[in-house]
Amino acid sequence: MTTQFPPTTTPTRPEDVLADGADRTEIDGMTVRKGTVAAFLQNAMKWSDPSTADPERDALGREITKSVSALKVLGVFDVFEVRDERLRALMESC
Repeated sequence: MTTQFPPTTTPTRPEDVLADGADRTEIDGMTVRKGTVAAFLQNAMKWSDPSTADPERDALGREITKSVSALKVLGVFDVFEVRDERLRALMESC
């Protein structure tokens, strides 16, 4: 599903998506919090690290799966592909 933001003839700036001082926005009926993409990236990198202990990996996996819907509505996976096969399988199970 590709997210279609309002058409524009100029580049989109961060403040066009999320106004200064706002910590969330609604896109296609879903509330998306500021920091969702950055949190996902950090969690995914830790989750994929072989030295991460299983209890921590389980907690990271829960946070990752919580963020998948928001990342889809943002169109992240229309532009980027998850290369880690185990991480991709975790996300596809959502």
